[in-house]
Amino acid sequence: MAEAKLQVIPLGGLGEFGMNCHALRCGDDIIVIDAGMMFPDDELMGVDSVIPDFAYLIDNKEKVKAVVFTHGHEDHIGAAPFLLSELPDVPVYATPFTIGLIERRLDEHAMLDSVKLNTVLPGNKITAGCFTVEFIHVTHSIVQAVALAITTPAGVVIHTGDFKVDPTPTDNEPFDLHSFAEYGKRGVLLLMSDSTNADRPGYTPSERAVRPRLEEIFHRTKHRLIVSCFSSSIHRIQQLVDLAKQHGRKVCFIGRSMIEVSEIAHNLDLLQIPNDTLLRPQDVQSTRRDRVLVIVSGTQGEPMSAMSRIAVDNHKNLSVEPGDTVVLSARMIPGNEKGIYRMLNHLAKRDADLIYGSMTPPVHVSGHASREELHLILNLVRPKYFLPIHGEYRQLSIHARLAEGMQSWGLEKTFVIESGQSIEIDSFGARRGPNVSVGRVCIDSGTIDEFVDDIVIRDRRHLSEDGFVLPIIAINKHTGLPEALPEIVSRGFIAEGGSSEVLKEARNIVLKTVENSSIEERGDWGVMQEKVRADLKRFLSKQTQRRPLIMPVILEV
Repeated sequence: MAEAKLQVIPLGGLGEFGMNCHALRCGDDIIVIDAGMMFPDDELMGVDSVIPDFAYLIDNKEKVKAVVFTHGHEDHIGAAPFLLSELPDVPVYATPFTIGLIERRLDEHAMLDSVKLNTVLPGNKITAGCFTVEFIHVTHSIVQAVALAITTPAGVVIHTGDFKVDPTPTDNEPFDLHSFAEYGKRGVLLLMSDSTNADRPGYTPSERAVRPRLEEIFHRTKHRLIVSCFSSSIHRIQQLVDLAKQHGRKVCFIGRSMIEVSEIAHNLDLLQIPNDTLLRPQDVQSTRRDRVLVIVSGTQGEPMSAMSRIAVDNHKNLSVEPGDTVVLSARMIPGNEKGIYRMLNHLAKRDADLIYGSMTPPVHVSGHASREELHLILNLVRPKYFLPIHGEYRQLSIHARLAEGMQSWGLEKTFVIESGQSIEIDSFGARRGPNVSVGRVCIDSGTIDEFVDDIVIRDRRHLSEDGFVLPIIAINKHTGLPEALPEIVSRGFIAEGGSSEVLKEARNIVLKTVENSSIEERGDWGVMQEKVRADLKRFLSKQTQRRPLIMPVILEV
């Protein structure tokens, strides 16, 4: 046991939001914690989602003993189908609600029958190779979230998953501080802790903090009430359903994810919906406006989401009318602000009463621990080594300094690393380990194989910035000479009518290139295309200081 070496290998989620995925390796045994996705930024043209590069796990697939999920948010399970398609024989462990959400993802990829899904509950333990994993209940913005206490030959590792310490959870299932304290007494080798709100002082408000504001909204709303929240926010949805019952309103769920996730929660008895409360989407418009609550998915302004379609009056079941109240009960994920404000502007044009953003009492509270809660976990666990996870580099750094400022229990070292930078722990201590090849894989759901190559992204970006130019050349197959002056077609570069001199000269440049080429070159289309591309690129760059994508077309006549 003294020779045991533990490797902690982050494949995503450190130094970035999303793509959470960690591998723990001891000898020839590996367990994987989470497999998440992230939303693309503006530079990733046309990409639907981004997932980690799982090359390390694929290269070591015979060593992977289990995949364990902490909870069901997309930044922790979104890449599950792509990982599990490469590891079909590896057992998967998660709580019932998380399993339900993973099954939904796998069903979309026709993989339900090829993956070994195992349901666990808080307090359960599983063995995977040399690892023993205990699941510990934590409170978060999604139901049945867990932390992991992982016993390894080198010592105990605590992985908090996403959490906040909610003293008054709406489901009356308190955060299991006792288990954290028990492990702290026994001795914890390494703590890996959520850093999302490390830059926020104080405590994160309880989920019950939104209740007063929601009650006030129900009291004052005279017409239809439309609330958009994350479909996974079952605690929030339960509060809305309870208030609707109190105020005599029927409840209608709209949006594919909202309907599917609420059904999963209801089937697991995690969402209680009173009899005669549900309203079918097709009956919303014919029901009295003051007797309806509509709960809708699409909080981030996604172009084809239910809420976005409602905002532009393009939804088959619901039209927003003057006096209707629309509540955005969710945070704006960084990068989505433009789409969200565009959606809200459309709703404002329909004369809706809009409620969103920061206010007191709030309509949304975070699911992540603020600084005082992070203090509490550090004090309870008292780890020998500390690794902040889940956040951008500034948040990881703040969390590390927070731990270093309270070393009374004997914290020896903290690590601030990014995805791909591993750490090693053995009887000689802890240190930075070798880097592991990681990266981002772009997913475009509309394509044949879903994976988008970097070259495609580069070309899309190129087209969006400088457009393209299409020189069309007709060459006589007998003489090898042009039949006529080449044609130039451009899109997104310069207007053909407005800059005729540049385009006219470009045609002459192409003609000269062909005429000055040898007979052998004119007989090789590949060579001619490259010569035309190079000469035209040089000319256009000099004339316009722009670099459009040039795609010569040669027609043999």
